[in-house]
Amino acid sequence: RPSLSDLPKNKLWRSAQIGAEIGSAGPCGRVLTRGEPGWELINELAPLPTEDIIDKPGKGSFCATDLELILRTNGVSKLLLGGITTDVCVHTTMREANDRGFECCMISDGTGAT
Repeated sequence: RPSLSDLPKNKLWRSAQIGAEIGSAGPCGRVLTRGEPGWELINELAPLPTEDIIDKPGKGSFCATDLELILRTNGVSKLLLGGITTDVCVHTTMREANDRGFECCMISDGTGAT
């Protein structure tokens, strides 16, 4: 959220320690803030106008988001997972989803670690 009201203080502190404080002004606007330059998804992955975007404040996509509500409302029970930080964000999301009863499949060539 642009107000950073969903940003945990420890995550803000960690980002500041590496010189990329979330919400601070940078060459691409405020780092990791919706609506700022550099936040947008690349054209090849841009959502359709009817598709939702989930801004996640934590490591997993279910924590402090409405992802579960959106999935259940749309009758989704199986998830294909991919992402950049396989060892943190993707695994956390997969575990959160599994704990909630979703069937999960991680796309091995759709993940990477940093």
